Amino acid sequence: MPSLVSANFKGIQDVIVFDGECVLCSGFFHFMLARDKARRFKFATAQSPLGQRLYSELGLPTRDFETNLVIVNGKVHQRLDAFAAAMKGLPGGWPVLSLCRFLPGWIKNPLYHSIARNRYKIFGRKRTCMIPDAALRARFLSEGF
Repeated sequence: MPSLVSANFKGIQDVIVFDGECVLCSGFFHFMLARDKARRFKFATAQSPLGQRLYSELGLPTRDFETNLVIVNGKVHQRLDAFAAAMKGLPGGWPVLSLCRFLPGWIKNPLYHSIARNRYKIFGRKRTCMIPDAALRARFLSEGF
């Protein structure tokens, strides 16, 4: 699915929305947090009121999150394109991984979906969503962002 620009997302910039119960997705969050030294990205869990609103407005399921969302300059990226948009926003050599966005859909979509469908079986699932400590709370967006 191509990224989209929506008037609903114009005020949201440089945000990663991830499944807070998924070990793989939470690992991606921690990966980004450790490498985003400029603190460019803000975060929200898919289970939060803001995450629920964003998934709903995009017509995505609000219980089974098979994609992280990466929003850059009001443009929403999903699936492997979300990963590419996030990598492009990091310093150093990480942006080279953003080239995966140029893979043809017939390769990247089945690959992404097979991992997304099996992520809990492969990586596990947390019983509860992560609750950020005071130091991380500033990096998370709330409903009113």
